[in-house]
Amino acid sequence: MADLSENKEEKAGEKQGAEPLIPGLPDEVAELCLLYLPYPHQALVRSVSSSWNRAITDPAFLVSKRSLSLSLPYMFVLAFHKSTARIQWQALDPRSSRWFVLPPMPCPKTVCPPAFACASLPRQGRLLVLGGMRSDTETSMDSTFIYRSSTNQWSNGPPMLTPRSFFATGNVKGKIIAVGGSGSGTGDAITAVECYSPENGKWVPAAKMRTGLARYDSAVVGNRMYVTEGWTWPFMFSPRAGVYDADKDTWQEMSSGMREGWTGLSVVLDGRLFVISEHGDCPMKVYAPDLDTWEYVGGDRFPREAMQRPFAVNGVEGRVYVVSSGLNVAIGSVYKEADDGVFRVKWQVMVAPKAFQDFAPSNCQVLYA
Repeated sequence: MADLSENKEEKAGEKQGAEPLIPGLPDEVAELCLLYLPYPHQALVRSVSSSWNRAITDPAFLVSKRSLSLSLPYMFVLAFHKSTARIQWQALDPRSSRWFVLPPMPCPKTVCPPAFACASLPRQGRLLVLGGMRSDTETSMDSTFIYRSSTNQWSNGPPMLTPRSFFATGNVKGKIIAVGGSGSGTGDAITAVECYSPENGKWVPAAKMRTGLARYDSAVVGNRMYVTEGWTWPFMFSPRAGVYDADKDTWQEMSSGMREGWTGLSVVLDGRLFVISEHGDCPMKVYAPDLDTWEYVGGDRFPREAMQRPFAVNGVEGRVYVVSSGLNVAIGSVYKEADDGVFRVKWQVMVAPKAFQDFAPSNCQVLYA
């Protein structure tokens, strides 16, 4: 009890002796002012004073921001220059159409951008960039890079158990699952699966896949992660796929209807699986689990004229975000008609600045910041 009393008195003394956050205002009022600063300005003002830095980096600050519902969704895009393969992380505020450039990621200069796998903890404002491949030696990496929107900084996380590139990742109930891909010095796909827990910062093995898969696409619905090699025109063979059950730590076969109709990049909205097809005019489809089939989404046609491949897709709060070559962004608002029960979408295009015309997207994630 004496130790607890001493700690409380020590912290109170530190707070009393510290400089005020904003001279002339009680610290409680000043903290509210800092809480209302939008991303990324909160991280930028850390350099104003040591007291501001302490306040903003305090875990309680982030908790307060969440409780006040001040965190808003931003889209984070891993882009690379088409000619030089130079990596550039961008963040887009969909409300103002403003782009922000993130600090450089702490990775080797010679990397293959599409070889990375990305995952996120959206409500925690954390982005993870995993694995990858060095382009100078063509060796897979075991790296874990973590970006925190609260500090606008990157850090190195614990290395993965298996170096891998071109693999799938997913956030299943707050844990990051890494699946498949290619290893170093072997042409065989990896069957090993591993799981990262943000709570203890450790990677642990998970149930192996029956057959290694090269990445095409993956999606998480509930406690299950769906991984597919995707379609191959002109559909000369059936794609391989698997379903990981995180509760049971087991793998099973994907249903034939889901596997055969998965002809594009996926996004999950309110527990429903959608794809933006990568053929023709890129129609949008939704999976109907009861019928094991895919149904076309009505409403607007995908704005194919403004959107050139390659695409990166993500979604949140009933909206689909599609990033195209040149970093144009199509935002689709998905809704369901009450009278016929059919899903429909309304598209809006945000044209990127001309300075981005030579960049292509490799991945996009949505974080609350």
